[in-house]
Amino acid sequence: MKPVRANRAVRAPGGLSVRLDVRALTVVVLLLLAALAASVVLIGTGDFPISAGDVLRTLVGDGNAGQEFIVNELRLPRVLVGLLVGAALGLGGALFQALSRNPLGSPDILGLGQGATAGALMMIVLFSGDAGQVTVGALVGGLATGLAIYLLAWKRGVHGYRLVLVGIGMSAIMMAVNGYLLTKADLVDAARAVVWMTGSLSGRDWAQVWPLLGLCAVLVPLVLANARGLRMMEMGDDVSYALGVRVERVRLLLMLSAVLLTAAATAAAGPVSFVALTAPQLARRLTRSPGPNLLPSLCMGAALLVSADWISQRVFGADQLPVGVVTGVLGGVYLLWLLVTERKAGRI
Repeated sequence: MKPVRANRAVRAPGGLSVRLDVRALTVVVLLLLAALAASVVLIGTGDFPISAGDVLRTLVGDGNAGQEFIVNELRLPRVLVGLLVGAALGLGGALFQALSRNPLGSPDILGLGQGATAGALMMIVLFSGDAGQVTVGALVGGLATGLAIYLLAWKRGVHGYRLVLVGIGMSAIMMAVNGYLLTKADLVDAARAVVWMTGSLSGRDWAQVWPLLGLCAVLVPLVLANARGLRMMEMGDDVSYALGVRVERVRLLLMLSAVLLTAAATAAAGPVSFVALTAPQLARRLTRSPGPNLLPSLCMGAALLVSADWISQRVFGADQLPVGVVTGVLGGVYLLWLLVTERKAGRI
């Protein structure tokens, strides 16, 4: 007999009833604790190690002057950028996979990361832009690519199959554009571009934290408020229309939110690979719940990225790898494991 899921209905004043998935809530809490614990350990990691207790005391204002400078000015902004970028990629990936109804429908596959990279490369190669201009270029490039994908996939609505196919084609085009731009760059700009294209949290400060935090503060509640409509859309557009969901309006709003989250994350840390693809799938395996799993995916993305950054600093020592290399390796291992398990189960 199939086990019954532990669901509870919470009734609020006014007759409003909310269905509560206990397992999903437990997973969210555990992922948040894991992300926070990894963040504290990461803040204490570096050339001047600081214990977890001293990190916590410093964060509440009880550290000495040296600890406060190292923690609050050097390491905390990097960790916060990692948490926000991971959360944005995890949520954006969950939205794209739900909208396309395809587990491969993530920003990595659909070309949004390549589009943001093209915008950043144009600023580096053609205009020798500074860090702020590169960030703006990446954001504009990601938004323009997302708009192009939406318009090209439109035919009396946007459907998952067309969205994935158009996204794959756009990804190939953007990769060709990026390769061309690299051939036109001088040695210094090319080296700078390659470092940015890898995806890294090195050198991140409060200038990257506040814009990303503000964007997430607006978009995350907006996306979660439309989670019910998104879940109904997974049953098909006709059923969703019958249940009163304004399908194209919700789809456009959520797709725009996913594009903004992905573009902003890429602008802040470069095209960090595989987080948007694997975080929603790992979250779904933990919750064992159907639907988009938006909040678990957000928490999983944050935990994955700060953990990968800790691995890049601790495992490789002085030869620290950019976090994008670590997430690429971890994501590749996960996909290989998934293929092996699916083949053993006879599903492929």
